[in-house]
Amino acid sequence: ENSKSFPKESGAELRLWFGKLANWMVDSKNGKEEATAKNNHAVAFYLQLAVYADFVNDAEKLKECRRQYKEIFISKQMAADGGFPLELSRTKPYGYSIFQLDNMATLCQVLSTKEDNLWEFKASDNRGISLGLVFLYPYLEDKLKWKLKPDVQAWEGWGVALGEQRYLDLWKRLPADPTDAEVQRNIAITQPLLWMK
Repeated sequence: ENSKSFPKESGAELRLWFGKLANWMVDSKNGKEEATAKNNHAVAFYLQLAVYADFVNDAEKLKECRRQYKEIFISKQMAADGGFPLELSRTKPYGYSIFQLDNMATLCQVLSTKEDNLWEFKASDNRGISLGLVFLYPYLEDKLKWKLKPDVQAWEGWGVALGEQRYLDLWKRLPADPTDAEVQRNIAITQPLLWMK
């Protein structure tokens, strides 16, 4: 939007359109079903909503996204060991665990403020994004350590960054562009560096 070539009125029109889309997501039957899903569907829903709400400066929707992250995704979907049991019970537990954690990390990036840093948020029993990374990191580093059956399809690597050097080192070593179609289909953020603030 800061480009001289970007018409100012286009920014206002885009904000209006994405504001309407965010309202439809919250009010529609399909949106309500996704928002209340007990697995990655709700996380993906709220990630989309958070990005749209951030774009249109909708403080109320952002507040609700933060509440969902803390009270539902961390406190109810994440297990005490940092895994996500509903993802681990699927036919593609590895891929869905990655997908879920990737979306959770992106929620932290999109929703964190100086006053409310979701990267540092922990429930009373220590559950938080860092515990999720502790759970998944060993399997990202060495997939042979994975204790569950291999996914029905995708069984390739992926990287994540949190500011802890070993996560960054792993992310740098893994391929930037997955070639597996199922991994490509399930990764919401394909260029994570573009999301850095």
